[in-house]
Amino acid sequence: MKYVMEALRRKEAEELLPVIKLEIDYELATLYEAMQEEDTVQIIKSKERLKQLREQWVSLKE
Repeated sequence: MKYVMEALRRKEAEELLPVIKLEIDYELATLYEAMQEEDTVQIIKSKERLKQLREQWVSLKE
């Protein structure tokens, strides 16, 4: 049963990583635009979202 759970978790991670990567790319573009416009509220939101996405990425890579 342990091996089945590990296999399912690995498959789930393989499917989620590309999605998270796209979300990171989008959020980086949003952050760049906010920095160009000096929108401090959006900068803070984007940085927080990027932190969350990073944590997801790291947890899936383990």
